[in-house]
Parts: sequence; structure tokens; C-alpha cells
Amino acid sequence: MILVTGATGTIGRRLVRALAESGTRFRALVRDTAKGRELGCEFAVGDFDDPASVAAALRGVDRLLLNSGGALPVAGRQPMVRQQTTAIDLARAAGVTQVVKVSAWRPGPAAKLSVRAHWEIEEHLKASGLGWAMLQPTGYMQNFFTGEGGFAHGRAVAGPYGTGRVAYIDAYDVAACAAALLAGPPRGGATYALTGAEALTHEEIAGKLGVPFRDLPPRTAAAELRAKGLPDWFVEDLLWLYADLASGGMSEVTTAVRDLTGRAPRTFDEFLAAGA
Repeated sequence: MILVTGATGTIGRRLVRALAESGTRFRALVRDTAKGRELGCEFAVGDFDDPASVAAALRGVDRLLLNSGGALPVAGRQPMVRQQTTAIDLARAAGVTQVVKVSAWRPGPAAKLSVRAHWEIEEHLKASGLGWAMLQPTGYMQNFFTGEGGFAHGRAVAGPYGTGRVAYIDAYDVAACAAALLAGPPRGGATYALTGAEALTHEEIAGKLGVPFRDLPPRTAAAELRAKGLPDWFVEDLLWLYADLASGGMSEVTTAVRDLTGRAPRTFDEFLAAGA
């Protein structure tokens, strides 16, 4: 039995669909009954901030997809660290043998924002004694249509991106990789750096979206972020992330999606054609 956390999120919904279509037995963890019913599968109601509910959802489970949204930091601390490390401990107590964690692109102790948080969680999982596999995707193509993405706010791709290339990935491909690991034979102790099929500049992406591209100086971008009410420390961390993108820190294209699924990841054009 597989437990899928983050089941109603960008990756989770696609993973639920893939597992259902393959006839794999699984349970989805959701925060309310209505959302669980919408998924059309077995589900348990729970929340990472309610460990007892997570423990109940883990009964009879031997494989876990560990994934959760990045809540806003509190005093610079990512709640995700506490939430996911607790879930790992509960999984060990429940007899889970394999955990597949959705992480971030090459996290490390010097990283900022949720990227460092993912590193902390990875370290805890590696030390847990459980079988594990890490999925480390670049940015999601879906982000151009949700959240604080430039396209969603002002009908433009805007930010201090420069000419740096990014191998954005479709969440569909991340879910397919997770399904291969969860439903297939164990591949413990492996880290997979997941990318799309190509590395594009943000100006090229704007052209595909049919919107303007505004390459903002970091100082201008910082002023706009502060005008939205974001604290200075958070703005500085965001600028660190932008600088990494602009320098080509996510420009590498890997074969991990093909290695796990047997097919190439979607291109940005294929992502758009599929309905984003």
C-alpha cells in the first residue's frame, strides 16, 4: 500500500491519476473530505500539523510519497522541516520500508528558502534507516500560471532573469517518476535530478507564452517585492534564487526522467499543448 501525501497538489493529483490508471493500490492524504471525494480514490483525512492523523493514515502502508507545499517561513524557519521530519519518524514507526521524497534542485546547507529546508529533510531521511529515493526537480512549468509567477501577475514574464537558461520540468513528468519508484521494484538510496527536455531563457519562454519579457535589475525587482509587503530577509533570499537562475544554475538537462519512465520529458511546447 502506498500513501500519497500532497495528493491534491500540482504533483499529487497527477500521481493519483497515474497510480489509479495502473491499478496500483494506494491511499491519498487530504486535508478535507470534500477534496478526497473529488479524487475518486481511497483517502484519509489528515494534516502534517496533526501527527496523530498522519500516523492513522500510515496504517498498513509500506511505501510513502513525501510531498507538501512550501508554507511561508515563520521567523526565517520553514515549517516544512518540522512537518516532514515528523512524518518520516511516523513512517518508520508504522513499518514503512520505502520513502520517495519530492525535494528541490540540488539542495544544500548554503542554500536559501525551501531549498535549504529540503536539504535538512533529506539528511533526516537518509539517517532514518528507511529505504529512500530523492526526486530533485528544477522549477515547474506550471509556475508560469500559478502563484507569484510573472505570467500570472501582469501578463508578462518579469524578473531579474538575465539570459540564464532553465530546464523547467512539467509536474506530469515528476509524477511519472514518482509512480515508477513507488510502484516498481525498490531503488533505495538514489537521488534523481529531474529536468525537462530543454533549457530555455525566460525571454524564449515569454515568446512561447505570447507575453512580453521584462528583465528587471535586481534592485528594481527587490523594490517591487518589498512593495508587496515582503520582509527584507525574504526579499534577499529571493534575490539569491533569481541570481542562481540568471547564472545558469538550473541549465543542465539530465536523462533522469527517461531513465525512470522510459520516455523523454515533455518540452515546453508539449506542456502548453497538453493544456498546462
